Amino acid sequence: MSHSSAVPVGPPAKILLPYPPAQVGGLPEVVAAVWDGRGEGPTRRVLDEVEFFVVPYTYTSAAVPLLARMPRLRVVQSLSAGVEELLPAVPTGVALCNARGVHDASTAELALTLVLSSLRGVPGFVRAQDAAAWQGGSFASLADRTVLLVGHGSIGAAVEERLVPFECNVLRVARSARTAARGPVHALADLPDLLPRADVVVLTVPLTDETRGLVDAAFLAAMKDGALLVNVARGAVVDTGALLAELRGGRLAAALDVTDPEPLPAGHPLWQAPNTLITPHVGGNSSAFLPRALRLIRTQLERFLAGEPLENVVIPPAA
Repeated sequence: MSHSSAVPVGPPAKILLPYPPAQVGGLPEVVAAVWDGRGEGPTRRVLDEVEFFVVPYTYTSAAVPLLARMPRLRVVQSLSAGVEELLPAVPTGVALCNARGVHDASTAELALTLVLSSLRGVPGFVRAQDAAAWQGGSFASLADRTVLLVGHGSIGAAVEERLVPFECNVLRVARSARTAARGPVHALADLPDLLPRADVVVLTVPLTDETRGLVDAAFLAAMKDGALLVNVARGAVVDTGALLAELRGGRLAAALDVTDPEPLPAGHPLWQAPNTLITPHVGGNSSAFLPRALRLIRTQLERFLAGEPLENVVIPPAA
């Protein structure tokens, strides 16, 4: 769970950014280098001096090996909401911050797009258009349906806000029970009782030891016949083999922005699974991303340079 934590103030720091400092804007004079995640990477001289590293978005795999080569590193700022790839690589004593809030609007938009597209038969319409075929029919509406949100952090809450105008009933599940602005949030342990009530199940949980494989054969078997599973979380939250069995049997439908494995290789059976809509992990990558990412970077650097508590801290700095 993210929280705030302070990093002691010191002399001007070496900052490694994915964007030019002028693009970030509003910063005091900082000593900064720029690496966007492509090419050969920063020079040895830059790595030796970096104290604050903003990991380029979608280039985490390229960034991970660099962490052990930054002897002065104090803060790693991810631009992803999930940091499971960074967690084991962050050196002891170095703070790790995620991008909570940056992807809420974009991911929630896609989640709603996947729900509506699947229920209203949009993939079939696209294929029919390609064949110049006029194929009508009656399709399910989101109105009067029950949507179960599995995960009710900032992204789950953003999905709920966008569901409100669609006249559907919303159920909420998180790690532990609590009360949210729009109603009760149930604990994960309540899933067996909630799943049979849901027409649509939307996954927004982070990938952790607790959630890896959460959507297994038992989870899927508890879903009602004809229900739709939407995954905008991480692919490994779902047991792909168990999901394929349900999809091939025709009992469930799926809309997946993330898969396991990922990228989904050509020839994988998920590509041909019936009643399945797949998008290539684009939930957070929209025009809404950059202004929110720049705002987070600016806020975090201002706090860091002033020795103030950082936001979104997953691993706190050394005391």
